[in-house]
Amino acid sequence: MKLPRATRLVISIGGRKHWLWRAVDQDGYVLDEIVQTRRDTKAAKRLLVRLLKKQGLMPKRIITDKLRSYAAAKRKVMPDVEHRSHKGLNNRAQNSHLPLRKRERMMQGFRSVGGVQHFVSIFSAVRNLFVAPHQKRSALATHIYRIGAIAHWKTVTGARA
Repeated sequence: MKLPRATRLVISIGGRKHWLWRAVDQDGYVLDEIVQTRRDTKAAKRLLVRLLKKQGLMPKRIITDKLRSYAAAKRKVMPDVEHRSHKGLNNRAQNSHLPLRKRERMMQGFRSVGGVQHFVSIFSAVRNLFVAPHQKRSALATHIYRIGAIAHWKTVTGARA
């Protein structure tokens, strides 16, 4: 299993705060997301359990921001996994929020919790297809990767040129 990084993001829906909990791997691909009204240990545990069910493997280590709920949830769900909680280590997960925020502004916000959950699950899956792995690549290699991703997208969706 790739090294997961967990983070959360505040989303305002109808004047109430909701939290988008997100697990991202070391290459920046979104592994799982869940929208919740709280940011406590129960919410963190729910994200970790969902992540383990989806991935099927126990990670070697997990990197989170400094919210203490992650440590408490990790002790319950995966006690043998190394946990690192540091400001700079979680940058890849924090940067994964930027495309979502950009899209949220274009949509003029979200209307319901179910709508957010449905949107982020689809948005992240499609975005994972088009984002090239975060390695040192030339502009040409990135361009070729995206051409391949678009060709794959057209075959899957049945879109014509």
